[in-house]
Amino acid sequence: MPTLEVRRHSIRKIDGGSQLSQPGVTLARNIGAALGPFDRVVTSVLPRSRETALAMGFAVDYELVTLRTGNDSAYDVVGAFDWDSVPTPFVGIAKLLASDDNYKLYAHSLAALWRDILTPLGPDDAALYIGHAGELEAALVACFPDANHEGWGGMFRPMEGAKITFSGEPARFSSLEIIRLDG
Repeated sequence: MPTLEVRRHSIRKIDGGSQLSQPGVTLARNIGAALGPFDRVVTSVLPRSRETALAMGFAVDYELVTLRTGNDSAYDVVGAFDWDSVPTPFVGIAKLLASDDNYKLYAHSLAALWRDILTPLGPDDAALYIGHAGELEAALVACFPDANHEGWGGMFRPMEGAKITFSGEPARFSSLEIIRLDG
């Protein structure tokens, strides 16, 4: 069964730029040394995602543009909430998916992009996607709506994420392992 590892980009520059900082490059390099190989590497279009994959030692096969829902209300909902102050943000995301159609469409659109990464892969192939806080969490809840979201912990910090498998007939997201960094 193909696997997809999704990771938040590494640490960016303190001045708010879109590029990685030197500590971010070092962190990505150290984590990348223990990963792979990947049959497909995909990032978002923002430089910090591509830079993370390259610092990890992986060439980027292509970049994805995050889909928009036609208006910015999904982003307004997410942006207005202080996710880092909530001990179980995945539970909050699940509630938003159940109550806000635009946010639900956004999350399921991201999950569909992940499915599209995995669909052409062979049964033993693996892919890596480097994305962003907020989008990764939303897509994971969309992929696993009936999971115990309370046990997933807080929002992803740089280089954290999840490893998911894609199997069954019809193929679907079938298992999940949350990846946290120590410390």
